Amino acid sequence: MSDVKREKENLRNKIWSLMEKRGLGDFPFPLKGRIPNFKGSDLAAEKVRSLEVWKKAKVIFSNPDHAQRKVRENVLKDGKILVMASPKLKHGFLIVKPENVKGKEVFASTIKGAFQYGEKVDVKNMPKPDLIITGCVAVGRDGYRLGKGGGYGDKEIEIIKKKFGEIPVITTIHDIQFLDKVPVEEKDTKVDVVVTPTKIYFLK
Repeated sequence: MSDVKREKENLRNKIWSLMEKRGLGDFPFPLKGRIPNFKGSDLAAEKVRSLEVWKKAKVIFSNPDHAQRKVRENVLKDGKILVMASPKLKHGFLIVKPENVKGKEVFASTIKGAFQYGEKVDVKNMPKPDLIITGCVAVGRDGYRLGKGGGYGDKEIEIIKKKFGEIPVITTIHDIQFLDKVPVEEKDTKVDVVVTPTKIYFLK
């Protein structure tokens, strides 16, 4: 394991442990090994709705983790098309259309619900997202994100940007997950906006 990878793993463990000790985590548990869900994730999701880039977006891409479930629900409730990554990209991407899930947005925003109501597509047949939502274990003030260690968050962003070009990237995290800096490797991607339960940070 390289020094940077070791630093990353140590930081992930520190964040997971700190969130659990302070009671800042939320279902599902344990937080370790996941993009951690956090107390106030619904508040952060509501703050995202206030952003101009959200209001203008017609198609929004999101990671599948529970921490961003409320964001995905709001995508559908606001009449936008949801493009969701399947876990570990095993089944490519899922497109969930709001007209197909009226009154069922809460369930359709879960992994199980997206598989039930969504259509599986590969990146070739994906509509261009106007906005990317990603989950993180931590984010540095320079915008670099730290994921849970599988590399899928970076891969999702990279695949989409390679096909469609630059698209704004937003993450929702707890305030405690926003750090001065995180260890960075060449393949790592950045976010443009960090939304916590208390604040919105524009990083570019």
